[in-house]
Amino acid sequence: MKPYEGEMTLDLEQMKWDSAGLLPAVVQDGKGEVLMVAYMNREALQETIDTGYGTYFSRSRQKLWRKGESSGNRQRVMELLVDCDLDCIVLKVEQIGGACHTGYYSCFYRKIADGQITIVAEPVFDAAAAYSK
Repeated sequence: MKPYEGEMTLDLEQMKWDSAGLLPAVVQDGKGEVLMVAYMNREALQETIDTGYGTYFSRSRQKLWRKGESSGNRQRVMELLVDCDLDCIVLKVEQIGGACHTGYYSCFYRKIADGQITIVAEPVFDAAAAYSK
């Protein structure tokens, strides 16, 4: 059976991991606003499933990244979705605090228009204070 042809038992080995063993993960709040895009490896996806909180794989640090472990801005997972090809995850979360390490609710706080990139939101927390611990 093809992944898009019906229901199936979850087996992480069936996921279509990229050559680095990662899947892109799009994170949305309950209203559908995109908060961030990250990556998950098998361990991060399993931990997210087991704990109910967003865990990702940091490509720059090459280790698990438990969202909010430094800032306290955690993501309680309300729903996990997988696409038809099993190569991308969507997490619908209850965002506690801001999702962006720069202090904004969403990492998508800037827009491109008329040849400019402009800020269209206000910070929701003091990033310098949150990450100085």
